[in-house]
Amino acid sequence: MVRESKREEIVAAALDRFHADGYNATGVKDITDAAGVPKGSFYNHFESKESLATLVLERYGETRRLDELADTSVDPLDRLRNHFTFARRENESRDFTRGCMFGNFGAEIVDHSDEIRESVRQSFDAWAQALASTIAEARDAGTVRADIDPDKTARFLLSAWEGTLITARVYRSTDAFDTFFDIALGSLLKP
Repeated sequence: MVRESKREEIVAAALDRFHADGYNATGVKDITDAAGVPKGSFYNHFESKESLATLVLERYGETRRLDELADTSVDPLDRLRNHFTFARRENESRDFTRGCMFGNFGAEIVDHSDEIRESVRQSFDAWAQALASTIAEARDAGTVRADIDPDKTARFLLSAWEGTLITARVYRSTDAFDTFFDIALGSLLKP
């Protein structure tokens, strides 16, 4: 008799638990309990919690809607606003409790795991590249400042966004989001 794979249930449970509780506070048993599988099932599919975390970061990245930043049927500046509006609403719907998994892992675990640090770095690089391409389109269309460097601006927006998420979590308030939109997507980019 062939056993049914529980890999996807484990991945989904790990994504939820890591995002809710963090990497260090989430044990393998927490993940397998949340997945409704025996602890031994974890080791049938994953070499370590670290290897699962890198897959979870990849899966989380797939939910970031980076493909929408490349949709040339939408004005590039609108794409930037829509992208961050999606992330804002997602965080508000969770009562400011989870933030961004990339940033969370970046703050919590990258100093202790080269494997996870590399995965977080690749995630930020992909995000920055998608933002930079959109910013370059907006610059070429004349909807943002002509002297703006798309790559540096994309990195700045990511850093500002991650700081915004921390501030929103601390204050449990939308004020940080309002500031981000007013300054980062407003006065910073104005032509």
